[in-house]
Amino acid sequence: MTARPLGFTLMLLVVGLGNPGKKYAANRHNVGFMVVDELARGARAEAFRGKFSGELARASLGKEEAWLFKPQTYMNLSGDAVQPCAVFHKIEPGSIIVVHDELDVPFGEVRLKLGGGHAGHNGLRSIMQRLGTGDFLRVRIGIGRPAADFRGDVADWVLSDFSAGECAELDHCLQSAMKSVLDIAARGPEAAMKTSNTRPKKSRPPEAPPTG
Repeated sequence: MTARPLGFTLMLLVVGLGNPGKKYAANRHNVGFMVVDELARGARAEAFRGKFSGELARASLGKEEAWLFKPQTYMNLSGDAVQPCAVFHKIEPGSIIVVHDELDVPFGEVRLKLGGGHAGHNGLRSIMQRLGTGDFLRVRIGIGRPAADFRGDVADWVLSDFSAGECAELDHCLQSAMKSVLDIAARGPEAAMKTSNTRPKKSRPPEAPPTG
């Protein structure tokens, strides 16, 4: 068996956050579910089955074995599904990857983070409370904050569907998030974060020639 990155146990648990049911399927808050579904299709995972108050499927992510998990408890109680699933499969927090929407990241961008707070995200809050720690990996999918003319509050925004313009770019965003998960599985969190979180430097415009 090849050596695993520090903090990883025998298998990974990839958790996509969202709310169950057709009513929420296309919401911004459900991008975690969307990414896990993309991973399942790309990896030709086993069929999802009901386990631990969620939907669970086994998959091979490159050379690594993983469980793909979608809690069905509704967002605010995500930890009630994630904690028993992790305990049963003996998966430590450092081997849990949580895929979720992120207000403070611009739409279309994907950022990786290890540990930290929940920043008001109720799914993360619930998982942290049940695990007793925030020391798990996060794949943060940017949905941006609502525009000034948006009618409603932040809760209305995250529970609204992507706009037509956003839907045109959504697939690229989901693919980027999926590749980030695969990169974590292949190279470990630190190497993956360096790649995903590095922004290309903007080229400086050429200086004007001196005059006079």
